[in-house]
Amino acid sequence: MPNSSTQKLNAYPIVAFLTTSDPAKAKSFFGDTLGLQFVSEDGFAVVFNGRGTSLRISIVPKVTPAQYTVLGWEVPEIASAAQELVAAGVTLEKFPGMGQDELGVWTAPGGAAKVVWFKDPDGNVLSLSQH
Repeated sequence: MPNSSTQKLNAYPIVAFLTTSDPAKAKSFFGDTLGLQFVSEDGFAVVFNGRGTSLRISIVPKVTPAQYTVLGWEVPEIASAAQELVAAGVTLEKFPGMGQDELGVWTAPGGAAKVVWFKDPDGNVLSLSQH
């Protein structure tokens, strides 16, 4: 029988994890470029706060990024949010066969969701989505 405390994890904050092999670049990208609130840095991780969610970027010797989205933000207006990223120097990803628009925004079948992808300095795939 599961412990009763594990049945109610929705009562606790979520912590998101990424990895970096270059903490200075990660600190600059997530703090300066994306605007997350810097919390701390030690020999193990760089930590940010994003609207109450803790993002812990663990420092590792080598990052092997996943080929899929590992972290994303829901935004109210994707085109303007994507343009802000581009203005900040972020390159938006375009994937063959996805049917993305000129900015890189993909619209899901039915049009209920829109997504744009970009990478952090370690190659982790990040996204913005509008629902």
